[in-house]
Amino acid sequence: MKEIKNILTKEWFKAAGIRAIKTVAQTAVATIGTSVAMGDVDWLLVGSASLLAGILSLLTSIAGIPEVKINNEKEV
Repeated sequence: MKEIKNILTKEWFKAAGIRAIKTVAQTAVATIGTSVAMGDVDWLLVGSASLLAGILSLLTSIAGIPEVKINNEKEV
């Protein structure tokens, strides 16, 4: 497993943050769309589902982000 100090760099935080923001937005759009189809938007549900998706995205990024180079090599 990669060492945490090699993963948690400024570049990693930027890439992981961008991924998390995109995931939050996608989850919000999907949840709002589903709620509208059912007739009522539950904003607490939208917010909590989106926040959870963002947290899960950050945790998943610990396994690796292809956009971030570690030790001058592209991650696979």
